[in-house]
This record gives sequence, C-alpha cells and structure tokens, in this order.
Amino acid sequence: QVQLVESGGGTAQAGGSLSLSCAASGRTFSSYATGWFRQAPGKEREFVAGISWGGSRTDYANSVKGRFTISRDNAKNTVYLKMNSLKPEDTAVYYCAAARLYGSKATTDFDSWGQGTQVTVSS
Repeated sequence: QVQLVESGGGTAQAGGSLSLSCAASGRTFSSYATGWFRQAPGKEREFVAGISWGGSRTDYANSVKGRFTISRDNAKNTVYLKMNSLKPEDTAVYYCAAARLYGSKATTDFDSWGQGTQVTVSS
C-alpha cells in the first residue's frame, strides 16, 4: 500500500477553477493506478477521474468530462486534478485513491485512500 495526502481544496465561485494535488509516499507508487473520488453530504462516494500507472490512459465521469483533467508526475509521486468551469454540484470532499489495476470505478477496488479535501463551489 501507499500513503496518500490530498491538498488544494478550497472555495471557488461557479465557473472558476481549482487544482488538487495528491502526494504519495512509497517507492511503488508509480506501479499503481490512481483515481479521484468525491462525496457530497448524504450521497455515496463517486468516481470522478482515473489515470493509469504510466499516465497514458485516463477516464472521467460523464459529469466532469471536458471540465476536469487528471495527470500525474511519478518523479514527484504526485497526482493532480485540475478542475475548470466549476459548478455548485461539484461541491464535495474529494479523495484520491490508489489501485493495483487501472480501469475500475468501484471504491472497493482501491486499497489506499487519502483523508480527503473539501471543495466548495458557490453560485
């Protein structure tokens, strides 16, 4: 397993942008696929974006496609989520997570999780 710490959350107005970072510890981080999830109050945790271990493949939830961009820098053991054109419905706690295999959107397939960072979008 790897240890993950998110940062970069905060408050933005609708239409604005925020960037999240997820710093990982552990020498094997580059062998893990990584995903971003979010959880709004009273709702299930949902998949937002995923990236393969090498960064060549990415996947997005339909709700964020075209607005969010996931990327990673394995030399820095860091994964990023750039969020543009934010909407109030993007308000949630955002989590990064690591999985051995790329392609799953199920929380149960991710075995390492960060503590989460709050993103609030005002209208």
